[in-house]
Amino acid sequence: MTADSAVIYIPHGGGPLPLLGHTGHDAMNAFLKNIGKTLPRPRAVVVVSAHWEMDIPVVTSHSAPELIYDYHGFPRETYEIRYPAPGHPELAAKAVDLLTQARIKAKTNEKRGFDHGVFIPLILMLPQADIPCIQISLCASLDPLEHLRVGEALAPLLEENIWLLGSGFSFHNMRGFDMGPGPGAGTDPDPDNQAFQDWLKDTCANGRQTPEQQKENLIHWDHAPGAWHCHPRQEHLLPLMVCAGAAGYAPAKTVFDGIIMGRRALGFLWQDA
Repeated sequence: MTADSAVIYIPHGGGPLPLLGHTGHDAMNAFLKNIGKTLPRPRAVVVVSAHWEMDIPVVTSHSAPELIYDYHGFPRETYEIRYPAPGHPELAAKAVDLLTQARIKAKTNEKRGFDHGVFIPLILMLPQADIPCIQISLCASLDPLEHLRVGEALAPLLEENIWLLGSGFSFHNMRGFDMGPGPGAGTDPDPDNQAFQDWLKDTCANGRQTPEQQKENLIHWDHAPGAWHCHPRQEHLLPLMVCAGAAGYAPAKTVFDGIIMGRRALGFLWQDA
């Protein structure tokens, strides 16, 4: 990984709420804006979003991707959001080539646009929309090992001043969020939420585990305390697997540990000094 590259696992919030002034997202919005300003400006961004699942990894390759408003019941203006970042067909082809070399079947998609797991956080992180982006799908198997291997295969991209952005949420139980107008911090204690975030932080960022131990823990994430409470379905955790694999299971830096919609969530950064 070059000094200008970064691997980042972030929470992307609830649909378009981060752009609507929802105070439950204040801490997350401040974090995303700050990290976008403080990290070295990338040549391109590769995003793995929780909101796209395919049988095999699929990579967007349109030179000017449209946006996919994959949420429902929000104000009209949320369906008029624009984020005209260019695509990067050559980078998409390289990503597919790296995956294929690792014996992972993959392909490009010239029609697919960017879902809200891409454009919502990038509007906050890189608001100029002038840096090329590609998106890579999750695998519909939702197998953690498969996603760790995808990350391992993509690691050579980090020699090219690229951000690999895992866009998900370390807590994603829709029944567990406080969706009211306030931040909800501390109003509804959730021991399972706390236990799983503590485990995840210990696994990814304490620096006491070998790469082999970290990988094994992530493969068996569902054995962690509070795991299924925090992730009744694991699609929002799997972008973290891609990030950890790409970073070679090095210790991450915890760059976000805060409350979003009443629940604790984490963000991690891997970056060479």
